[in-house]
Amino acid sequence: MLKIYNTLTRKKELLQPISPPNVGMYVCGPTVYDYCHIGHARAMVVFDVISSWIRTSGYKLNYVRNITDIDDKIIKRALENKQSVSELTGYFIEAFHQDEKALGITAPDFEPRATEHIPEMIKLIQNLIDKGFAYKTTNGDICFSIRNFPTYGKLSGKSIDDLRVGERVEQDHQKNDALDFVLWKKAKPAEPKWSSPFGDGRPGWHIECSAMSQKYLGEKFDIHGGGQDLQFPHHENEIAQSESESNKKNVNIWIHNGFVNVNKEKMAKSLGNFFTIRDVLKTTPAEVLRFFLLRAHYRSPINFSNGALAEAKSAMDRLYQPLRDHIDDLHLAKNYQINWQDQFAGNFKFALDDDFNTPIAISVLFELVQQINRKYELDKLLMLYSLGKNIGILQLNPDAYFKKGTMENTLSDNKIEELIAEREIYRNNKNFSEADRIRDELLEAGVILDDSPNGTTWKRI
Repeated sequence: MLKIYNTLTRKKELLQPISPPNVGMYVCGPTVYDYCHIGHARAMVVFDVISSWIRTSGYKLNYVRNITDIDDKIIKRALENKQSVSELTGYFIEAFHQDEKALGITAPDFEPRATEHIPEMIKLIQNLIDKGFAYKTTNGDICFSIRNFPTYGKLSGKSIDDLRVGERVEQDHQKNDALDFVLWKKAKPAEPKWSSPFGDGRPGWHIECSAMSQKYLGEKFDIHGGGQDLQFPHHENEIAQSESESNKKNVNIWIHNGFVNVNKEKMAKSLGNFFTIRDVLKTTPAEVLRFFLLRAHYRSPINFSNGALAEAKSAMDRLYQPLRDHIDDLHLAKNYQINWQDQFAGNFKFALDDDFNTPIAISVLFELVQQINRKYELDKLLMLYSLGKNIGILQLNPDAYFKKGTMENTLSDNKIEELIAEREIYRNNKNFSEADRIRDELLEAGVILDDSPNGTTWKRI
């Protein structure tokens, strides 16, 4: 019995599909104007495990994850780069897919792009206008009136009166209420635009997910997921516009993964602690990064540091060691069937059935390793390998894994200290691009840095 924590009800609930055994799940994907960072990596890995376990549990999953390929940040970056929007987004969609492949992520069943679903958005907006939930501002935008949706705030627990001009909401005297959000933006010079009954323009951010989830999963579906940062206002606004248009509850279970902090601070480019997936994978095997992200429960915040990555690598080595010791037996895993009545397998299943509790599931794997080290049994070795597959780890050839984890160190200790001192000067002068360049140079040489309030320490891999 699969139990999932529902952000909407703030409690764990049994997964009870609308049309069993079919399950529909929509997850908010990336906005493609830059490389994905480790916060994106966490969402990618979390929902990869969730989708995999739902299928392992016997359900037929229809997994939809969108791509936002039009919004203010994309337009701004394209203008800065002197590119077309499609050139910019095409490049970063490909980069996203490369990162996804590196992390062993299984592609969703559908990956709709916002710009390919403008007609569906226009139809939804028109329905909201016709039903009195949306209006045209004096500057030509179309806005949603949150005062006309009495239960606004039920997902985030935020009160309209308390919010007023709150987080991520800017005062705009063109709106009836400062908290009303834009569904359609009137066309501006040099920006992409589409024709609509309410004038040329482009969609707002929130409307795309309501339109695309309806198209691929219907007006009501089982699961909607995304990062905790999307809970408000994005998902709150999705609920408001979707339920206003359909007059029914649109999602049964909402799932949100927690934040990734860097050295106990929020990750931000302005702090110089922003790491892309590509940065990390220069010195860390992709499976180690995946393992690191799964060692904390998906709803909990996780603290990213070079030291934490090194610890994850050491732990992963311990899991791989018995597979390496008995590598000649691993070919038998191809036809191995997990006996879920076995104590180890049963405990592993119980953990993932309890709101996808990967830390507990991983602890079962370590118990298996201890058992194998005490007394080798072929069944336990094959079980270790096969259980790991359920969360996307232990699938490399063990010899290849250990080879990937070794890098040649080419810099002397003195040179490393010199580069760190130089980097610190750049950081103090807020020249983060040069600071990042030195960090990358050290990463290439197999040196990981750990920044803390007490200074920077380093370690060879």
